[in-house]
Amino acid sequence: MKGEVLGRYQIEQQLGKRAGRRTLLARDNQTQELVVVKLLSFSSDFEWEALKLFEREAETLKTISHTSIPRYLDFFELDLPTGKGFALVQSYVDGKSLEEHLKAGRTFSEDEVKQLAKDLLEILIYLHGRQPPVIHRDIKPSNILLANRSGNSVGEVYLVDFGSVQTLAAKDGGTITVVGTYGYMPPEQFGDRAVPSSDLYSLGATLITLVTGSHPADLPHKDGRIQFEKACNPSPAFSRWLRWMIEPSLDRRFASAPVALQALEKPPEEPEIAPLVVSKPTGSKVSLKKDNDYLEILLHPEGFKFNLVFLYCVDLFVAIVLFSAFSASIPWMSQFFFLVLILPLWRTLFALFRRVRLRLDQRQISLIYEIFGIKFKYPSSASKQDINKLEVKYVDQVRQKIIIWVGTQKYELGGNGIISEPELDWLAYELSDWLGLPINVRK
Repeated sequence: MKGEVLGRYQIEQQLGKRAGRRTLLARDNQTQELVVVKLLSFSSDFEWEALKLFEREAETLKTISHTSIPRYLDFFELDLPTGKGFALVQSYVDGKSLEEHLKAGRTFSEDEVKQLAKDLLEILIYLHGRQPPVIHRDIKPSNILLANRSGNSVGEVYLVDFGSVQTLAAKDGGTITVVGTYGYMPPEQFGDRAVPSSDLYSLGATLITLVTGSHPADLPHKDGRIQFEKACNPSPAFSRWLRWMIEPSLDRRFASAPVALQALEKPPEEPEIAPLVVSKPTGSKVSLKKDNDYLEILLHPEGFKFNLVFLYCVDLFVAIVLFSAFSASIPWMSQFFFLVLILPLWRTLFALFRRVRLRLDQRQISLIYEIFGIKFKYPSSASKQDINKLEVKYVDQVRQKIIIWVGTQKYELGGNGIISEPELDWLAYELSDWLGLPINVRK
């Protein structure tokens, strides 16, 4: 094939080959510049979907102008020995893919991986910001090139191979065609659904390959999540950021490339709860249920506690003494002391026998109190999408309660020793993990 001429392009070598496709390095006989020619040929196993994707790639690249994406140069039909074919010509990037670097034994430091992440997120911000948004759908080590590496620089980063690209405007009904690469594809893409944050999942899985040296599919999985921490030693902040990138649920993944970049460049301060408890403390009576669709925390009644009963008896004794001394001479004092008697009783009963249920699902958050079969919500239910902050409040250097902020409204768990510190740490971790929010500490 070397020396063969396709139009104005003379082939120098083959760079890659797969069914019905070849990628060639060629020289433009008019400009003498090296170019990449991608050939799609008709064969016995030709699928029209392949032509559809090939033409979409060409049309998309025509509209893109970014220094980190090879330029569109030409697109034409040609006659091949096997029949008709199409050629897409792009500018050539003299660099190696991340996959080639890994196979050669190169390792990447966390700082290098973060720099790669920032550069690639900048590219995604550009692509997803197009109208309509452009979704790559196949981000993986072999589609990311590094060029012009010098000194401590990781090199210039390029995103290539838009053969699986989709614009949201191009999404339509019809036959489901799963595109992407197993291990790097988010769950929604298996159903032929792709949104901008789908590329974030693929990028996160790619970065995990760099920090672990292993393909994502070869790492352990739990509840659909890649378990990568034991295969490397990432910093806590970077580990948490990667977990948010590869969340199986779209609702819990970073919503956009700008949000992901901001979280990477300015990670929230490390929570002062250390170490975080990731499992339920032994002896805890708190119930927690969760899956991808909901999380529910149930605080059971405390039952009989001597200290609370003792405090009520003290309150009662003081009230009776005051009532005996003043009720006869001051008639309205009898009503006042009736309240003095009732309020401590209600406070004690509430502390001893109330049940508290915090429930979150993909639509709303609710906090329900129950005592003797009577239920009431406080505050009222609110939209889950409006949750903006997860906070742990300290009182006298002791962790006292968890506060979930929904706008200016807050939902509180704990206080007055209802939840122990180990339980509070555990619940804060579970809420942070499910909501995809950092834990803020307020003293």
